[in-house]
Amino acid sequence: MSATLSIQGNENSVNVLHLVQSTIDAEINRLQLAIKRAKQKLVIYENKYQVSSEYFMTNMVAEDLAGGDDEYIIWAGEFKLYQKLLAKQKTLQDIHYVAG
Repeated sequence: MSATLSIQGNENSVNVLHLVQSTIDAEINRLQLAIKRAKQKLVIYENKYQVSSEYFMTNMVAEDLAGGDDEYIIWAGEFKLYQKLLAKQKTLQDIHYVAG
């Protein structure tokens, strides 16, 4: 689902729109770095157990992991964080900008 961001007003509208867009672009860049770090953490568990994080979340329990509850909580938390970061990134990337 995309959104349109419209800045209306005086002759300064285009400048304000560019400022807002550059701020959102900077946030997208920060999210991309956070996504990369989160994915690196997930890959450690995925390689260790030879399953995807999606499979882990739907088919495994703490008893399936060598590290038990602690490892389960960490992996699940990292995966949920990863999903939230991706959702935020998509939301920001789907914004359309209009100066009027």
